Amino acid sequence: MKNILLPTDFSDNAFNAIEYAVQLYKNKECTFYLLNTYTPVAYSMATFNEGYSSLLLEEIIRKNSESGLLELEEKLREKYDNSNHSFKRLSSFNLLTDEIKAVVKDRNIDLIIMGTKGATGAKEVFLGTNTMFTIKKVHCTVIAVPENYTYKEPKEILFPSDFKFSMQNKNLNLLKSICELHNSRLNILNIYLGQPLKKSQEDVKNKLGLLFKNNPHVFHTAEDVDLVEAVEQFQIKQKIDFLVMIQNKHSFFENLLFKPVIRQMVYHTNMPMMVIPSIEFAN
Repeated sequence: MKNILLPTDFSDNAFNAIEYAVQLYKNKECTFYLLNTYTPVAYSMATFNEGYSSLLLEEIIRKNSESGLLELEEKLREKYDNSNHSFKRLSSFNLLTDEIKAVVKDRNIDLIIMGTKGATGAKEVFLGTNTMFTIKKVHCTVIAVPENYTYKEPKEILFPSDFKFSMQNKNLNLLKSICELHNSRLNILNIYLGQPLKKSQEDVKNKLGLLFKNNPHVFHTAEDVDLVEAVEQFQIKQKIDFLVMIQNKHSFFENLLFKPVIRQMVYHTNMPMMVIPSIEFAN
């Protein structure tokens, strides 16, 4: 049984990510937590002076949130009638990231799946603000689903890696589970820049091979290119359905996400991306 958190603001983008989630795990027993947060912060001074008005506004927004979640659940049950799946509705007066942190802890959440959407008119931004804050601040694996992405079974998965992470990271089992559910081939890509792997990196590489020994997997090496170019070249040669990254302090993850070069990486908007937190995340 997996506990999966599905944040929603009732937008088409959020619903698309939720549809991706229920299809990705259609053959797995899951409890999906549908989360909507609301923060009516635009109070005028008059509103504060009339305390009852602010309370009334909060009550209206709360009811809209709860009714929206109920309608969403009914829509999902009607469209995806699946005995493997159960739904729980969570409505909260809170900031989204703060509430996600609390729910992850209190509900023993295994995975967060949410939509990505850049600022209006800025197509180069492939991860929305809420998604970025969740990835950076919440110690939980996130699958970010691009806006308007049409579900496709993840048969080909790309996992760029510098092999600088701990194999004690239990979140790797989420990736293994997806590979097993969909008989996926895992393409593990390392960038060679003239320096051989250190012993610690070789150990991680070997242990990865053991972890996925019963799953189709291939190790690839790209030479004399940076990560962004290597991933782009791989994507051109072989259509990828799913991208996986580990967020650790010593890898290239933040370069990929936060440097301006990402603006040229339009292809990233074409596939879901799993971001696995490192063990060191909380330190």
